[in-house]
Amino acid sequence: QVQLVESGGGLVQAGGSLRLSCAASGLTFSRYAMGWFRQAPGKEREFVAAISWDGGRTYYTNSVKGRFTISRDNPKNTVYLQMNSLKPEDTAVYYCAAERTVVVHTNPAAYDYWGQGTQVTVSS
Repeated sequence: QVQLVESGGGLVQAGGSLRLSCAASGLTFSRYAMGWFRQAPGKEREFVAAISWDGGRTYYTNSVKGRFTISRDNPKNTVYLQMNSLKPEDTAVYYCAAERTVVVHTNPAAYDYWGQGTQVTVSS
C-alpha cells in the first residue's frame, strides 16, 4: 500500500531552520505531484508548498515565499521542505501529500494520499 512518512520536525528557535523529508513507497513517485500542508491547533489544514512531478514547477503560499523551498529527488522517492527564517506562526503539524496529476493543486481535497505528519514548533 501507499505510505508517506514525514521526518525532520522538531523544536527550533525563531530565525532557525529545519528540513522536512517525506519518503514515499507503494506508488510510482515520479508520476505524482507532491505537496506540503500544515495544520495548527484550532485551524484548518492549509497549503504550504507544492511541486510538479518533474520538479519543474513549484508553488508556495505567500507567507512562506522566500523562506521555504520545496524540492524532490525522484530516484529516492523523497520530497523535501527546507524551512529557513522560521517564525512562531509557522508552528503546526506538517503533512506531505501526493496527487497523481500533471496539474499542481493547492486544495488539500485534491490529494490522494497523506502522511501522518510531523510536528514543527518554533519558539519566540
